[in-house]
Amino acid sequence: MSTAQFDAMVIGSGASGSFAVRELTAQGLKVVLLEAGPEIGPADFNAQRKVRQSDINLWQRAKATLMGQGIQARAAYFDTRMRRLFVNDREHPYATPPDAPFVWIRGRQAGGRTHTFGRALLRWTDDDFRMRSRTGKGEDWPIAYDEIVPFYEDVERCLGIYGRPDNVPTQPDSIYSHEARLTGAEEQFKADLEGKWPDRRVISWRYIGPEPTRVLRPLREAIASGNLTIRYNSIAHRVLTDETTGLATGAEVLDRATGARSTVMAKAVVLCASPIESIRLMLNSASPRHPAGLGNGSGLLGRYFMDQLPCIATGNYPKARGAAPADTAPPDAFYGPSGGIFVPRFVGEGGKAASDFNFQGSIGRYPTGRSGYARLSFFGFGVMQPDADNRITIDPKTRDAWGIPVPHIRCKMGADDKATLSRQVDTLTEMVEGIGGELEFVGSPLGLVEKGRGAYPEADPLSRFLFRRMFNKTMVMGAAIHEAGGARMGNAPAHSVLNSWNQSWDVPNLVVTDASAFPTSGVAGTTLTIMALTVRACRRLGEELKAQKSGT
Repeated sequence: MSTAQFDAMVIGSGASGSFAVRELTAQGLKVVLLEAGPEIGPADFNAQRKVRQSDINLWQRAKATLMGQGIQARAAYFDTRMRRLFVNDREHPYATPPDAPFVWIRGRQAGGRTHTFGRALLRWTDDDFRMRSRTGKGEDWPIAYDEIVPFYEDVERCLGIYGRPDNVPTQPDSIYSHEARLTGAEEQFKADLEGKWPDRRVISWRYIGPEPTRVLRPLREAIASGNLTIRYNSIAHRVLTDETTGLATGAEVLDRATGARSTVMAKAVVLCASPIESIRLMLNSASPRHPAGLGNGSGLLGRYFMDQLPCIATGNYPKARGAAPADTAPPDAFYGPSGGIFVPRFVGEGGKAASDFNFQGSIGRYPTGRSGYARLSFFGFGVMQPDADNRITIDPKTRDAWGIPVPHIRCKMGADDKATLSRQVDTLTEMVEGIGGELEFVGSPLGLVEKGRGAYPEADPLSRFLFRRMFNKTMVMGAAIHEAGGARMGNAPAHSVLNSWNQSWDVPNLVVTDASAFPTSGVAGTTLTIMALTVRACRRLGEELKAQKSGT
């Protein structure tokens, strides 16, 4: 057994982990980063390999399923060029209740899911952070929008956001380094929608372009500091604690290739492994001092798990023809162009949100069908109410390829969620058809509704048949890939797992900064808020660790 001593340990190298190591190393602290997967770089993104792509992408998904990626192949954007950026489901099993399927889309490599997410980065608002005060439902966070703004700005400056000022109170502007543009079809859609419904605004994507080095800037800065040690292929089996003080002392680590065990010691531990993995790790870190799991004195660890409510639609916009990219980011041969539109929460009285969902889409960016009309596609995201019965637990019967007990995931819609999703689907249909668009289908966990020529009318009959047959197994909870909660922040230890600085109430030198800390689900992507919370939490943690070193 080998040991090492660091000021801080960060587990996970994705959206939160990359900013955690940047913040801590910038303060002169010696940091070890544990990444469960391999190091990857430009050579792993083979842009020369041309794969025949279709709207449904059926045969690529079928092949991936046969090769052990039956869950991962259900991701909306899956294609075989990206296979290595997703886990093998045979090695990484998990359990769900029979009546509550959940698709857990994930990657285990340096950078985590930052290689596969849509790269959209949106701020949240007090419609999220003050949800209970404003709506009577959900929870209030222990922080407000004004408190997180400086950290949003820090992240936005670091990453260089593409966007344009929109002045929409339900979707605050970011600090933009580059201009984002809409296609001509999207500009027409914007004029039509805002002309008919002035409270429904259309804005550009706020996003980052693909990173040519395949390593996000915050991680590159941490590496350049000389204060970071990275251990790839190092699976954190459990967080270790001192039985006298109860404090975290490091982690027991398994080598991904050999299974060899080692111990890495640190004065503080920061969990950035993604919600389900961080919760799983905390539950698997039970000890005599923490018998119900690490940081679970309240009994709430794993509870109030959520994802956003998903829906999807495709069709045509006959008021525009043809297709043209409008991406101002440098071209990337592997990923292709980015960009599109958002329809944020509708603007109500006093600038507060008047809806529980938003929509992300594109119009006129992809090849047309035989009609020549601009193609449109939308994905909707709705608020899921926090429910104590939706939770992550440990399945005692199943272990992964490394012998670690796997999570059992319950994420089931309640009556309020179903009502929200029904309104979300109806509103999307109303918006598109109300200004002359044509929908081919709109679907959600509530079901698939085909219109006009039906789903993917120009695909072959077998692909269309199988799309319909598999839809209810694909468009289930988890499809939004915006999971959150399970180790939520709060103002009191009896009602939360973490304090307002993402610190465990029970284990103050344990910090959790991925979306497991979220008390509510939100409707915008979680990534920018994850990053901002990480900077905020790790800045404070770094100050505390430096004070300990200096004896002040």
